[in-house]
Amino acid sequence: MLQNESILQVADNSGAKEVLVIRCLGGSNRRYSRVGDLVIGTVKKVDPSSENVKKGVIKKSQIVTALVVTTCRYFHRQNNTWIKFSKNCAILVNKQPKKKKSKRDKALPVATRIFVPLLAEFDQWGYKKALSLAPEVL
Repeated sequence: MLQNESILQVADNSGAKEVLVIRCLGGSNRRYSRVGDLVIGTVKKVDPSSENVKKGVIKKSQIVTALVVTTCRYFHRQNNTWIKFSKNCAILVNKQPKKKKSKRDKALPVATRIFVPLLAEFDQWGYKKALSLAPEVL
């Protein structure tokens, strides 16, 4: 479970390395975020050799929307299995406006590669594009 002021590692090639959570999306008084939730964050560390950083797409202290993909807190599945990861990771996404929102994807990833395995539940939650970029589906 993540809350405000939590540090997330960025698990894609967008150019950001760390994100600090500013706000957990999903309600006016929502306190915690889990796997599959969107958060608003600020970029704390960047990779200076990345293409997006060189072009100015991603900058330090920029406000971004991120999708939580792994947490140290366990995730309970419907078939009574538990999955736990070693790091808190997120990927940066572009939140689409409601009028142009596609029925297939809630939010599209900024990056072209994802470096951590994703859960199969992302398909049900409407993140098909992020799932297609992942190296493995658990």
